[in-house]
This record gives sequence, C-alpha cells and structure tokens, in this order.
Amino acid sequence: AYDQVLNDIGIQKLPVTIAIDRAGIVGSDGETHQGVFDFSFLRPIPNFVIMAPSNENDLQHMLYTAIEYKEGPAALRYPRGEGTGVKLDKVMKKIPIGKAKLVKEGEDILLLAIGTMVNPASQAADKLENEGISAEVINARFLKPLDEDLIIKEISKFNRVITIEEQALAGGFGSAILELVNKNEIEGVSIRRIGLPDEFITHGKADKMREKYGLDQSGIMRVVREMMDSKLKEVQV
Repeated sequence: AYDQVLNDIGIQKLPVTIAIDRAGIVGSDGETHQGVFDFSFLRPIPNFVIMAPSNENDLQHMLYTAIEYKEGPAALRYPRGEGTGVKLDKVMKKIPIGKAKLVKEGEDILLLAIGTMVNPASQAADKLENEGISAEVINARFLKPLDEDLIIKEISKFNRVITIEEQALAGGFGSAILELVNKNEIEGVSIRRIGLPDEFITHGKADKMREKYGLDQSGIMRVVREMMDSKLKEVQV
C-alpha cells in the first residue's frame, strides 16, 4: 500500500484525495488502530499536500479543498468520534494551500498547534492569561507545505516555542518545525515538542490517554509553565 502511495500517486502527481480516518488517539478501537504515524510516513513523499482540521467546519472545507486540488495528491486526517460542536458553514470554500491561521496573539510564548490540538492549545492560552502569561496560538492547518513565511515571522518574535500534535513525535509536525528553524538558521529560540513518544499507544479511553501523554489543556499549561519558569531562573542566575 505504501508503495502504491509512492509510485502510483506521488511520482505521477495524481490528483488523489486520501481521507485518513481515526487520526490520533482512537480510544476503544485499541492499540492496533491508533492513528499516530500518518504525518511521519506521508511527510517525506514529494508532491503531497497534508492537512489537519481543528474542527468539523475546518474538515468540510479541507475535504472540499483536497478534492478541488488538481496539482497533485492531498491528504487530510480527522479523528474518530464526535466533533467539537461548532457551527457548519453552508457554503464550501477552498482553503489557500499552505496557509496557517493566527488564532490568538500573545507576547510571552508561541504555541504552534495542528489538527485536534488547536482547541486545547487555545483553551490553555485563555487560562494562562489568569496567571499573567500571554501565549500566542497559531493553527498550522498544513503539515505540508508549512506556512513558512508566517511561522518564521512569529518564531522570530519569541524565544520560547511549543509545538503540539496528536501524533508520534518522530518525523511529525514538531520535527518539521525544527527542520524549518534549522534551515533558516534561527538562533536563540528554545523549542519544546508535545506529542506521542516512541512507543505503541495502548488501549484506553481517548480522554484518559490524552491526559496521560499531556495532550490536553492541563498538559499544555504544564509545559508552558515549565518553559516560563526555566527562563525566569536563567534570568535570575
């Protein structure tokens, strides 16, 4: 199947839409069905566009965008279960390929989130305001191509950055951001990646598993505090 994606779709730049169901932690479907490797095995393939919606409204627009995209293959990943409850637009629209979205402006730390992690990142940012921490949130929307202009511009404003994805860290969104920073020789920035470790994710309720691996509002807030405290200690020394 992977050979087909490479040779029958990728090399030929065919306008194929790949809809990836059960992306991320799947809960009751169990260890064999955890959808946490698709970023890693699709990202290296040339000619691919890879998207991840943050909610059901994003999903319908991304599906429409993928189907209408004729320059090559497009993949979009979406989770198992119910949506977030947002209102659905009645008219479909094409999303500009490779364009991220600034969700919330901030001054202290940058949260780069993708897919299902955008909502908990935004919720964490709202809560952190009560602690005097101003977190900026970007919805990357695209794993490939990245919105390099916006992401580089915003990273350059901060010395603390967190990437957040419901996917294996190895070869995923956070890795793509690290590669981007390295390619552009951006210095003086500390980057932490929130995602899933190098292990098979066992059976368990999705919410409990996200809590276990820090893929929820509390987990994101905890990492933000750690980065802020670390920086404060460095200043004090």
